[in-house]
Amino acid sequence: MRVVDEAVGQIEILLVEDNVADLLLMMKFLKESKVKSRVNITRDGETAVDYLRKTNGFESAIRPDLVLLDLGLPLMDGRAVLKMIKNDPQLKSIPVVILSGSDHPADVAAAYRADVNFYMIKPCDLFQFNSSMKYLEEVWLKVLARDKRERGGDWLV
Repeated sequence: MRVVDEAVGQIEILLVEDNVADLLLMMKFLKESKVKSRVNITRDGETAVDYLRKTNGFESAIRPDLVLLDLGLPLMDGRAVLKMIKNDPQLKSIPVVILSGSDHPADVAAAYRADVNFYMIKPCDLFQFNSSMKYLEEVWLKVLARDKRERGGDWLV
């Protein structure tokens, strides 16, 4: 039996969210998830870009395995952040899940045209929120953690 370093199965998440209530709910869910994760938070698009590009004080930032991205952000909206990620050869392989309050078909279509990996509409009530977060856990978090563990932690390099 091989002993696996616990950090290898841990996924790194960049959560880009400006709404405090949504941020607290997501952090609570991620903390209680069966999938071990370390969550780094940015509250606006420009800071998210600095984090991802490792500039302006984020030179030692850890590359995320997953970006959870709100669309309606200050300074630089989520659409611009998504475009930057997917157009950067060093970052485009990072899965991006949009978490947005917008269910407008044009927003959803534009995100998929920009190569988002998944678009999730923020639920209006706690029951729907828990269901959506469980889906996120099953489809994204568990799969990313398993793949990272199987590849020894360096699968996104």
